[in-house]
This record gives sequence, C-alpha cells and structure tokens, in this order.
Amino acid sequence: MISGIITTLNEESNIGEAIKSLAQVCDQIVVVDSLSSDRTVEEARAAGALVISQKYLGDGIQKNVALAHVTNKWVLSIDADERLSDELVEFIRRTDFENTPYDGFAVRRRNYVGSRWIRCCGWYPDYLVRLYRHDKLQFRPVKQHSTVPTDNTLRIKADLIHYRYHSTADLFAKPQRNYASRGAKLIYLSHKRVHAWSPILHGSFALFANLFLRGGILGGVDGISVSLAVAQNSYLKYAKVLEWQRDPKVRDAENFDDIW
Repeated sequence: MISGIITTLNEESNIGEAIKSLAQVCDQIVVVDSLSSDRTVEEARAAGALVISQKYLGDGIQKNVALAHVTNKWVLSIDADERLSDELVEFIRRTDFENTPYDGFAVRRRNYVGSRWIRCCGWYPDYLVRLYRHDKLQFRPVKQHSTVPTDNTLRIKADLIHYRYHSTADLFAKPQRNYASRGAKLIYLSHKRVHAWSPILHGSFALFANLFLRGGILGGVDGISVSLAVAQNSYLKYAKVLEWQRDPKVRDAENFDDIW
C-alpha cells in the first residue's frame, strides 16, 4: 500500500478535501503541521490522519519529517491545495508497485488560478516526482523549492490538480507577501551584493522569458497576468536586497531570523 504525506500551515479550508483525495489510494495519511493557529490539526485528525507537529524547517526538510512515521515503502506527497485527478487515481490503483522497475513516478501538475487552468509559462505540464519509494528517493533537504530527484523515475500521463491561487489578486499578493521577502532574505544572508540595475534586469528578464519564451503572450489575460506576477516577484526580491544594503533604518527593522 501507499502512505500519503501532506505538509500544512493554517490549511483548515483545504485539509479535509486533501485527505479525502489521498484516501482514494492511500491506507495511511501523515500530516506534518507547522504549528497552525487555525483548526488544521483538528480537521486533519477528524479526517483520520496522523498529525505530527513540527516548527517549519524549510521545504524539503519539512516534507521528509513524515518519513519517520510512514508504514509503507511507497509514499505520495501532496500539498493541501492539491488533489488527485481521476486518471492519477486509476494509474495508482492498477500499478503493481511491488514489481515495478521504477523508484518513482513524475506526475503532471495542472495549475489553476481560480477555476482557470493555466497552460502557459511553464505551468503545464509541470512534471514533478510525487509518488516514490522513500527508501530510494526523498525530497532534497533544502529549504526552498525542493524536489524529489528524477533518478530511475517514469513520467506518467496523469495530472495532479493544483489550486495554486484563488484569484488574480491572490496571484499578485501571495508572491509579494511570501516568496519575494523569503528569497530576498536568502540573497542578503548569502552576502551577495546587488546593484542599482539588479531589480530592473531581473524583473525585465523574468517578464520577457515568461511572455515570449514560455508562451505567456499566447495565454491571453491569464498568461500575461502570470508573466507580470512572476516579474513583479523577481523585481521585488532584488529591490528589497538593494534597500537593505542602502538603508540601515529599514535593514535594522527587519527580522532576518524569521525566514521560514
């Protein structure tokens, strides 16, 4: 059988459906919760999951915490805002995991803004290894943008549905609120110097790459919005670093111990 893994922080509105989705193919579900202040833990336990409370350690490290508590060799890792598609459920049910020559399977992540499927800007097919033997593969123990290695894995034609952003407003607000500040702090703490043109250059390149190289211009308003949001995130990240380098008052007011 398969153990399902979910990492959470204040996901009371999502966790029940995420567990229900995993329960279609998993006989055990482990939730690693980052000390949520809402009802995530209560909802997860009520849905039958084993809940492990762990202060957030960073992306890959946090996901691997669950591996000490799983009872199966194969695990399926999702986020609280992800759901298994019918074709993914069918693939898992008909696969003989005891005799497969592969150590993992990469699924196509189907990303949504609201109810709109975004197919451009590298958002589809967004292949990620999420179903794997944890004695052979694990998430890389890094704090940001961790993935499972693709060694001896197979890409399958089945989707993992990802409700990535609630709306266009969320598309612009969430990266600014979370990702830009986090990325900026990591750059600053690495002692990498940026210059006055860094925000403009990084933001402009991100916009060009997503609009033209990744097809955002062909995705209509949503494709352009995604391209602009990615560019905004890149611009803000370097603008924040530049500000900390130039302005001691702003820098001293920032908590660089609070990244995760």
